Amino acid sequence: METETADEIIAATSRALSEHGYADLTMQRIAEEASMTTAAIHYHFDTKAELLNAFLDDLLDRFEAGLACDADDPRERIETFLDAVFSPSKNDEFPVALMELKAQAPYQDSFRRRFLDLDEVMRSVVATAVRDGVEMGHFEAADPDLVARHVVTTINGAHLRTVALGEDAETTRAVIEAYLDLQLGWSPSRTTGVSQ
Repeated sequence: METETADEIIAATSRALSEHGYADLTMQRIAEEASMTTAAIHYHFDTKAELLNAFLDDLLDRFEAGLACDADDPRERIETFLDAVFSPSKNDEFPVALMELKAQAPYQDSFRRRFLDLDEVMRSVVATAVRDGVEMGHFEAADPDLVARHVVTTINGAHLRTVALGEDAETTRAVIEAYLDLQLGWSPSRTTGVSQ
């Protein structure tokens, strides 16, 4: 598959999904967004489900890249994680589109697997940083897996609150930071000027 064309189709899928929602997403609408024919899209992706799986794979890859942090300091890794999770979307409709795909996960096993992968990546980043921070003496003793589960569950709930209730994501970030302060004795450098 020509990577550039596939990337264009996946980007068009994101735009069409954001504009029309999952229920009204068609290959024709994706083709119009990509300025190509449906035949050209079908050359690369046999079905809409295959295309949406490729879209979710791309989303996961980009999100993981945003989480990448080579810092030795676990405090910096947690801050990088929170920055990646709470960076504003360039497309205001995208969180709604993503929520619609999450709503399909109980019915689409391939979607569920991709969201489970995303959840695992997020929990692993947090748990590893917490474990390292406790070992290095930067954080108070805590169960890394429980902290990670709490943080990721709060983030998932925040996505729902943002989409359904219009709550600002920064509100949830502040809640997570307060939780990490209580559990680990850590607060971000953007608030205090220096990671603790």
